[in-house]
Amino acid sequence: MFEPRTVVAEALALHPKARWVFAAYHVGGCSGCDRSSEETLEQLADGYRIPLDELLKDLNSLIS
Repeated sequence: MFEPRTVVAEALALHPKARWVFAAYHVGGCSGCDRSSEETLEQLADGYRIPLDELLKDLNSLIS
């Protein structure tokens, strides 16, 4: 399950289509970004001004 404290790199490893969710929010370069090993989904949402609840809902829909 994707949670606010899930690290971006972990999210990408958790489901192969997570990168498409990030792309839908116009978040690019996560898989090659140095910050992906440290930045949480909560931090990513804050930095890109994405509603965290929507991001988590979309990511979790991949595994439900």
